[in-house]
Amino acid sequence: MKVLHLLKTAVGASWALRQTTQLVARGVEVHLALPNGPMVEKYRAAGVHVHILDPALVVSKPWQNVAKANALRSLVKTIQPDIVHSHFVATTLLMRIAMKGISIPRIFHIPGPLHLEHKLYRWLDVYSATRRDYYLASCRWTQDALVRFGISKDKVGLAYYGVNAEDFTAASTDRAEDLRAAFNWPEDVFLVGMVAYFYAPKSALGQSRGLKGHEDLIDAIAVVHQQYPQVRCVFIGGPWDGADDYYQQVQEYADKTALGLCQFMGTRSDVPQLYPQIDLAVHPSHSENVGGAVESMYANVLTLTTDVGGFPDLIIDGVTGYMSAAKDPQLLAKKIIQAIESPEQNQQLIKHGAIKVASVMNVEDNARHVHEFYTAILHRADSGGYA
Repeated sequence: MKVLHLLKTAVGASWALRQTTQLVARGVEVHLALPNGPMVEKYRAAGVHVHILDPALVVSKPWQNVAKANALRSLVKTIQPDIVHSHFVATTLLMRIAMKGISIPRIFHIPGPLHLEHKLYRWLDVYSATRRDYYLASCRWTQDALVRFGISKDKVGLAYYGVNAEDFTAASTDRAEDLRAAFNWPEDVFLVGMVAYFYAPKSALGQSRGLKGHEDLIDAIAVVHQQYPQVRCVFIGGPWDGADDYYQQVQEYADKTALGLCQFMGTRSDVPQLYPQIDLAVHPSHSENVGGAVESMYANVLTLTTDVGGFPDLIIDGVTGYMSAAKDPQLLAKKIIQAIESPEQNQQLIKHGAIKVASVMNVEDNARHVHEFYTAILHRADSGGYA
């Protein structure tokens, strides 16, 4: 079986490296089209056939899309894959343009549900799909949403972007910066941590706050501090894709709203070493797949998420962690207070959370689900059943 994957970036997106590595291990001949960047050599080392090509539609410079589509079409004809597997909205739209008239099945593996939550972008996706287009959801919300929006149930599969547990677990010999000492905080501080990049709000999507909800957590910390003065918060992660001004704005907002309670640590490479010092990991996203909850749960850190996207696939409130409504700092504050007041229950939540994340996000199982979806599609094609 030969499959061509499409990525719009060679920076980050380590979930794609994990998936393609596992597919190679299962005997799939994996080809990958992506721009040049630091991840390229990692793909090659994993046995992936890399083709340097940017396969993403450009909305801001539409005149570039003709050449891009022609290059992708030429690559498809050269490789002759059994399936083309796209991982982003922009790569999916270009794939559909480039492959017009080519009878090779295509998959859109949706890494996050954001575009489905907005009418125009959802319409572009659903309207441009043909009888040869299939979908892989990476959380149950997305799987259910695709069917609600008119995609035939038998053309939609579910395959999480699996992870390696060891990527998020610090070895016992690893040493980390002492967070409390670094900021001159007392040892009895209840430390809330948020690990996420800063994505600037997009006015086209009606956003006034960042997608990850940093401002909501700042507001919540200010509320909690009124009842529990020992609460503090660290934000780990820097600006993404030129969001430097937004990153600065959030820091200024924290100074105004929760002065002295929040520290911003920027992008770090030692997150597994920092996590054990955090009492509660909070993921207050407005839209998300399973997000950073996987990381904190694998690190055996008590986890609080909002109720969006794929978070409910991992978090059962009061069983595997805590959950709050999105975009509601007051409710978020109540959940943080609940965590502060429930030290014995928290240990059970951490234990059950670790079991849950290991069962859902196993990288080998997830690659098997992808492979099985490939097989089902090709069997359907052999039977003449594209409709």
